[in-house]
Amino acid sequence: MTPSSDFPLTEREQELADQYTQIATLVGSLAHEIKNPLSTIRLNIDLLAEDLEHPQTPRERRAAAKMEAVQRECQRLQQLLDDFLRFAKVQSLELQPGDLNSLVARLLDFFEPEAAKSRIEVIRYLDPNLPHVMMDAETLYAAMLNLVINAQQAMPDGGQLVVRTRGTKSGVAVDFIDTGGGMDQKTIGRAFNAFFTTKPDGSGLGLPTTRKILEAHGGTLSVQSEVGRGTQFTIELPVPARLTR
Repeated sequence: MTPSSDFPLTEREQELADQYTQIATLVGSLAHEIKNPLSTIRLNIDLLAEDLEHPQTPRERRAAAKMEAVQRECQRLQQLLDDFLRFAKVQSLELQPGDLNSLVARLLDFFEPEAAKSRIEVIRYLDPNLPHVMMDAETLYAAMLNLVINAQQAMPDGGQLVVRTRGTKSGVAVDFIDTGGGMDQKTIGRAFNAFFTTKPDGSGLGLPTTRKILEAHGGTLSVQSEVGRGTQFTIELPVPARLTR
């Protein structure tokens, strides 16, 4: 996002901003360059795995086990690259007036079958008087989906997810409240740091990307949590005066 002309950057701030842009562009290009040979490696590993699909000898079984390990690591690296590219790509959005309740309802309808498999009860409280907001619908949907998936992963033995929309003094909010294990204060303090994760197979980019999307909407993402009781993530979005009813 470009700083307002009412608050021009100092020469040093502009220099740092330019350096950040150059580094971000370079790292993004590097990630794309890594994806191409990685795709070739994955393809050849998959072909080799097909040749060892039915191992007969102890040597073949050992080779098949090693091949599976390489496939898992390639998949993990692919996911990490995809997550990073999504993180690096969040810049400007196409914001249009939209119905936040409808977007939340579509998200929860999509999630319901998965929730049932995971023994998660989904409860929705959608404020019928919620004003429209400016949104990039698909990007905001992806951000909220990440919060729902986080809640699901926090409740491996089932639980309850409450999703609530409400008006605030300056706009609207969406709360995602789960009954999972919760987080301690140290974890909360690092939750939005890039590459920090408590999950064995996580990239640590989900929450930072979600926060970047909300900030690109002019909004915020906050968290409250208590170990043993659960977690609440809250999205807050502004409502332009012209969209208030």
